[in-house]
Amino acid sequence: MFEEIKDIKSTRKELREFGLTIGVILVILGAVTLWRGKPTYPYFLGVGALFITLGLMLPGVLKPLQKVWMSFAVIMGFFVSRIILTILFYVVVTPTGVIVRILGKDILDQRIDKNRKTYWQERDAKTKDKVNYENQY
Repeated sequence: MFEEIKDIKSTRKELREFGLTIGVILVILGAVTLWRGKPTYPYFLGVGALFITLGLMLPGVLKPLQKVWMSFAVIMGFFVSRIILTILFYVVVTPTGVIVRILGKDILDQRIDKNRKTYWQERDAKTKDKVNYENQY
């Protein structure tokens, strides 16, 4: 995670994109708040216009803010991905495994059968042409 934070790029192009992206989002939020009649719309529009202006004319000024924002994004991504994977495991994979065990299925053919001579599974011989070497499975 710390390596990802160190590797955050802050070239002139990335800073310009950062300024324009944040600015456009704030302008859109300002337009929505204006449309809904909220009194906070000038703040969104003003800060959005400032970000767009800085992104176009002086992107270097946005470097500290971009570093902080992207570091926050890396940290959030670290935790959110683990939360999503944990939920996915316990909501999808674990119940599937429990159901398969209850039904007595052996999907991977792992049961040991002492009466079997071999566990080798014969495969059909394919002609060896160029396509088989490119699509091995």
